[in-house]
Amino acid sequence: MSENRAARAHVDWPLIIMVMLLSIFGVYCVAIATYSTSSSPDLPTLNHIVESSYAMRQSLYVLIAPIILSVLINVPYQWLKSYAKGLFMASTLMLTAVWVFNRATGVKAWLDTLWGFTIQPSEFAKISMILILAKVLSQEDPPFRSFQNIRDVVLIIALPSIVIVGSGEMGSLLVIVFMVAVMMWFSGVNWKVYMGLAFTAAVLIGIVIAYAYFSGSDSYRLQRILAFFNPAAYSSSAAYQQTQSKMTIGSGGMFGIGTFVDGAMSQLNYVPADWTDFIFATIGEAFGFVGCVSLIGVYLLIILHMVRLAFHTYDKFGALVIIGVMSMLLFHVFENIGMCIGVMPITGIPLPFLSYGGSNMVTNMGGIGLVLNVTRNRSLSASVSIRAPQYTLRGRQYRTMRSQPYE
Repeated sequence: MSENRAARAHVDWPLIIMVMLLSIFGVYCVAIATYSTSSSPDLPTLNHIVESSYAMRQSLYVLIAPIILSVLINVPYQWLKSYAKGLFMASTLMLTAVWVFNRATGVKAWLDTLWGFTIQPSEFAKISMILILAKVLSQEDPPFRSFQNIRDVVLIIALPSIVIVGSGEMGSLLVIVFMVAVMMWFSGVNWKVYMGLAFTAAVLIGIVIAYAYFSGSDSYRLQRILAFFNPAAYSSSAAYQQTQSKMTIGSGGMFGIGTFVDGAMSQLNYVPADWTDFIFATIGEAFGFVGCVSLIGVYLLIILHMVRLAFHTYDKFGALVIIGVMSMLLFHVFENIGMCIGVMPITGIPLPFLSYGGSNMVTNMGGIGLVLNVTRNRSLSASVSIRAPQYTLRGRQYRTMRSQPYE
């Protein structure tokens, strides 16, 4: 048994409590964003939630969350490795299905299901990529010591990325690029190789942007990039949401104007989609600077807590799974809040646990479930009789622990 108490097997209740509280708060915020003057602001909060179809649907997603966590916590740990490749291929096929069968113009990111619900396969692809990358990057120490290892990583990155670019969903591509970069860094990839890959990625992204610019493309994605550098020129078009969002957040002042207020900017739909990607604007108006800082503090606590869990996980695959989930959430939070306050370009990236959306909620809870599975199955190291070779997790040496397989 590890001498470090933080490394012992446990169900991480602090993490569960934090994400569930955020999710419940998200239902409340969705109800605020979709509040209508047909209701009296003096009515109990539950009335406002029930009267909002979006809040009711979000409540359903939150009720499903504990089921997702319970299932993933109890999945045998070895299955995470064993079925990583199958899950990755299935998610890639789902992405391809959207690309082929979705006849919508512009972004092709959703598949229609029953009762008007839609699913966004790119969200599920993030989880499968975390598992398959953690598996491949933990096979060699350091990674990229063989051609096969390099080939596997390139294919894992390229297959879903090509489909996502073809579907026009650049936000998910950015998440994947960041997630891969962080996982590779923590896996101990040689810094020269790492910088070479980073330079190659930057060149490829630059070529795509240059092609769109010089070909005279009127793509809204290019417009959003240009609007980021010159928002005044696009204040009524590509930068409209961002401009309105900044004004809405600023109107909240220090402590906010309160919730379910007639004439509030959120109630007047001043910011389009303020219950989804721009829900932070609703939070800023209702709860002010103090509320925004408090929310960021909770996210920071979750991120740092997951980093701590990763550095106390004496199995490289498990540690990289936690790092992958952490990096996914970190980029979502940074990019979403950044675009709402005007320091990042606009992308269709939701705020974890708060923005309306079932696919994103399932993906985030699925990621948390994987983290909880890793921490719970540290009991595997309790029966260790043989210690495997050391591995490196970016600057820190660990000894992996070999245990008897599941039966």
